[in-house]
Amino acid sequence: MGFMPHSRRDFLRMSAGTGLLLGAGGLVVAGCQPPNPEAGAQLRSSAKSPKLFEVPLPIPPVLRPSRSEGDTDYYEITQKVAKVEIIPGLTTSIWGYNGIFPGPTIDSRSGRRIVVRHHNELPVPTTTHLHGGHTPADSDGYPLDLVMPVGGMRQSPHGHSSHRDMTPTHVSQGAKDYVYPQDQRAATLWYHDHRMDFTGPAVYRGLAGFHLLRDDTEDSLPLPKGEYEIPLMIADRSFTDSGDFFYPAADPSGASPGVKGDYDVGVLGDVILVNGAPWPVLEVAAVRYRFRLLNASNARRYRLKLDKGGDAPFVQIGSDGGLLKAPVRRKSITMAPAERYDVVVDFSRYRPGTEITLLNELGDGSIGKVMKFRVTRKASDDSTVPDRLSEFETLDPSKAVRTRDFSFERGDEHTWTINGKTYEPGKIFARPRIGDVEIWNLDIDGADHPVHLHLDQFQVLGDDERKADPGLKDTVALTAGQKTRIIVRFTGYEGRYMLHCHNLEHEDMGMMADYEVSS
Repeated sequence: MGFMPHSRRDFLRMSAGTGLLLGAGGLVVAGCQPPNPEAGAQLRSSAKSPKLFEVPLPIPPVLRPSRSEGDTDYYEITQKVAKVEIIPGLTTSIWGYNGIFPGPTIDSRSGRRIVVRHHNELPVPTTTHLHGGHTPADSDGYPLDLVMPVGGMRQSPHGHSSHRDMTPTHVSQGAKDYVYPQDQRAATLWYHDHRMDFTGPAVYRGLAGFHLLRDDTEDSLPLPKGEYEIPLMIADRSFTDSGDFFYPAADPSGASPGVKGDYDVGVLGDVILVNGAPWPVLEVAAVRYRFRLLNASNARRYRLKLDKGGDAPFVQIGSDGGLLKAPVRRKSITMAPAERYDVVVDFSRYRPGTEITLLNELGDGSIGKVMKFRVTRKASDDSTVPDRLSEFETLDPSKAVRTRDFSFERGDEHTWTINGKTYEPGKIFARPRIGDVEIWNLDIDGADHPVHLHLDQFQVLGDDERKADPGLKDTVALTAGQKTRIIVRFTGYEGRYMLHCHNLEHEDMGMMADYEVSS
């Protein structure tokens, strides 16, 4: 039997010696550009930058159920170390779901229960969060609900520098079944590691994948389908000269959390990956395509634009929480970490042979480019974007039973806070009841904070700082000094959930808070 932590001291020993300094050779603060206080600090790769638009866009494979019984599908995922080629000619060691990055896509249906068994063959504990999922608390991926590695942890003399209590709330040995009732509308969800203090390096190293949820309403619409529906996970990374991921961990052993110097504002890579490939190219037909966009970066924001797009080339049809009520035409798409945008792009306006570059207007040089589309052929197209897409209740602020205030601020050195406090597991900031509608005021300090709420989707209310959002959200992008209000109805499940910043370095350094739902 592997090591089972029975005390806080045991747990601290358990967390040590995990080798989380990614790309140890030459990792120095002098290797970064001056920090951008609104976004993060850019980490320069020592590897030679790959050429742009030469690698074909990979599509993550769809994971098939290992078995189905009644109304439940069962899946198996193994978290393990693997060697893959990301930079052409170099090998990268990743932590991957089933050994790939991104992990396999789970393509499932609303109302059909699924059970995903995660096996942990990594050298560290993990916990998996279904981001955007309406999930019972014991399967939500709470930061201290840990799945221990097969065979237990390696022992090490290193301690843990966190001042917070790290006693696990629940421990599974080797594997855990995550149960998802999927009692929610169709949406683009994603799953990723969520271990306390170490989410940043774990996701950076590859622990992220798509989870697509479908329903009859979406299926009935004449939207692009099949080969013309493509998930795009956008993420930035830096690389060592040997090809490994380059992450500025403060402790080379990985026993203590945190990053070096200015990177606590957020780690920005200098290589843009889409579905795990650097600046890839996608050959497309001259038809409509549906792209499920996900920003899976630790800290980087993107403003996406097509260089030959015209006035409004993106037709937004969905947000974090699924389809909008009606489509919205956009000239550009601005995405903070963890946000999803579901868009349709019509390539029929381009002749075969045309190349269109997806740009990032918030970056310079190669960071200002994301991928390329190459129109190669004509094809028939019976898809359309209807004027009405879906229906959902617009929550009435006058029906809110209470209003709560949350302030996201810089703390002491290398800490970030909510309402002046760094994260303390079990310290409850709010106690909503099932069925309650609440308004939460979010007040942001001098840095960007994408704020994520677990359990239920919310709606962004219009105010002086921000326009109302047309969709259902679980992550709202707030820039330095901005305020906004969100309104949410708490439904379904009792238990402990989280509100936190999804800049992963901010999250790891204390910008999280627990709330507890009761009946």
